[in-house]
Amino acid sequence: MNWTEVNIFTTTEGIDIVCAGLMDIGVKGFAIKDANDFNEFLQNKEGNWDYLEDDLMQLAECETTITIYIPENSQGSEMLISVNAMLKDMKEKDTENIYGRLCTEMSNVKEEDWANNWKQYFKPMVVGEKLLVKPSWEEAESDGRVVLEIDPASSFGSGQHHTTKLCLEFIDKLELENKRVLDLGCGSGILSIAAMLLGAQSAVAVDIEENAAKTAMENAQKNNISADVYKAYCGNIINDTSLVEKIGDNYDIITANIVADILIAMKELFYKFLKPGGILIISGIIDERKEEVTDAVTSAGFEIKEFCEQSDWAAVMLVKK
Repeated sequence: MNWTEVNIFTTTEGIDIVCAGLMDIGVKGFAIKDANDFNEFLQNKEGNWDYLEDDLMQLAECETTITIYIPENSQGSEMLISVNAMLKDMKEKDTENIYGRLCTEMSNVKEEDWANNWKQYFKPMVVGEKLLVKPSWEEAESDGRVVLEIDPASSFGSGQHHTTKLCLEFIDKLELENKRVLDLGCGSGILSIAAMLLGAQSAVAVDIEENAAKTAMENAQKNNISADVYKAYCGNIINDTSLVEKIGDNYDIITANIVADILIAMKELFYKFLKPGGILIISGIIDERKEEVTDAVTSAGFEIKEFCEQSDWAAVMLVKK
């Protein structure tokens, strides 16, 4: 497998919070270059040094950089999208610019070119008993399955990532006729669109990325879902009370494929949006944090109905008490 180097620019103060966010996304390893570390080394070094090489001396003035390596495949594309979304959210909250630029730079390749190259890995995929997920540029025999045509563009959600697939498998099992669905952190809209194609009455999709809300609406249209029954909004429900009011409540099903910290922060909102007995599907949870997330959500008034894991990722279906 080929890998692409991605450099993330931040500050010394930003290292811990960025690395924590990366681990939530599933990045297991990273290299850190920080001028403070080098200056501390110079102050504490023992012995006499006649000279230090120029490349080493440049570290004294370098911009703090966290380097990660992502696979050149569809899951790597999903990961890059998640990293950029995380950094954008951090940047918006960092009003005093404590954490620096919070942007990415890819080594020896243009990001827009790389983001298109992964399409070669996105192939039609069967999910559960009813679904067939495919990109628009691929042909596939449905064999009686419901065909979900999805173009992720620059939004998370091709169906290839384990977290998305686990959510789709849960949705595939549900009785969806006449159900109202809320898709939080919708990305490409794949989860709410799947629910609509499988019989849901209406859906609302929400994402902090404007491009994601736009992509979700476009994908709904590709699947012949009317704008009368499918809405997409851009915003952060954690701090946008007007958006929370616009979304409303009394939903039958909520899907939220995000990251652990956001799922925990949304636990009370999940309870507000759902009707009693409603179903909550959450994912984007790395194995190391599954108990922390489930403990937090169950404390808000939910009980676990089903739990599923795949390749160090977990998804949980819960019911509102």
